Amino acid sequence: MYARVKPMSTVSSTTPISWQSRLVHLLVRARMRPHAYAPINPALVRMLMGRPRAARRWMARVTGATAQLRAAQQGWPGGEIVSWPGHPADAPVLLYLHGGGFIACSPETHRPLVSSLVRRIRGRAFVPRYRLAPEFPFPAALDDAKAAYRYLLDVERIAPAKIVIAGDSAGGGLALSLALAIRDAQWPTPAGIVAFSPWTDLAATGGSLDENSERCAMFAGDTIRRAARFYVGDGDPTSPLMSPLYGDFRGLPPMLVHASEDEVLRDDAIRVAETARRAGVEVELQLWPHVPHVWQFFAGVLPEARASLDATTRFVLAQT
Repeated sequence: MYARVKPMSTVSSTTPISWQSRLVHLLVRARMRPHAYAPINPALVRMLMGRPRAARRWMARVTGATAQLRAAQQGWPGGEIVSWPGHPADAPVLLYLHGGGFIACSPETHRPLVSSLVRRIRGRAFVPRYRLAPEFPFPAALDDAKAAYRYLLDVERIAPAKIVIAGDSAGGGLALSLALAIRDAQWPTPAGIVAFSPWTDLAATGGSLDENSERCAMFAGDTIRRAARFYVGDGDPTSPLMSPLYGDFRGLPPMLVHASEDEVLRDDAIRVAETARRAGVEVELQLWPHVPHVWQFFAGVLPEARASLDATTRFVLAQT
């Protein structure tokens, strides 16, 4: 559908690893790896994610963006709207789907990352509070994401050419699933898709699950395999709307995919980009060395995070 196809680029070929990246990698590893092989308790994960809260609130404030909680209404599943003060009427709009393995996190935990993007695009982001597994397995999260997109079109009256669907980790996979659902329903097509370290294969067949199991700062391959069961439930993990890797990407808008060379989900990003390319979709894939999963969270201290967000900004502005 889109003639121009960008080759995959590997940031390590041109950019040295910063000392900040080495430090963040060690700190993230110290915090996350002790849990990599432990049984997954969704309630405990929800309690621990987003801490320390004071640091996240500070990171969000320094961006200058403002966040407004919005309760469920007229199809909106609840969540928040993050805005750049005085944004122009024709500014880009992100529909941002947070990560958290489909079992944890929220618009609040992701406010620093979303605020960093909003500051750069000088626009707005709608961050829905989609339902979480295991209480609400597939397709609950996708249904809420679809409702949020319809809300932008029908209630906010935002032109689809101004909307970019974005997300990280599970939210990155959900963004791709949502794009497939929009295409299948013949709804207006968004301007683009952004996926940070997307989880695109809940059947857990990627080679990097084992190859990077000890290199990844956050997870082991077994972490991903065990976490998938909460969202999959009794469903088929190769269903395209659950695992977009197995979908037909024809007719989707341009895509930007960023992932770490060292993370266990590396091959989820590579393979979904290859799937999109084979379908004729314009896609740019970049792999970054020695950064943790969804390193864009650390834009306040990490040059690689700022570079990723700057590249994302250029993509969003070019599409909208």
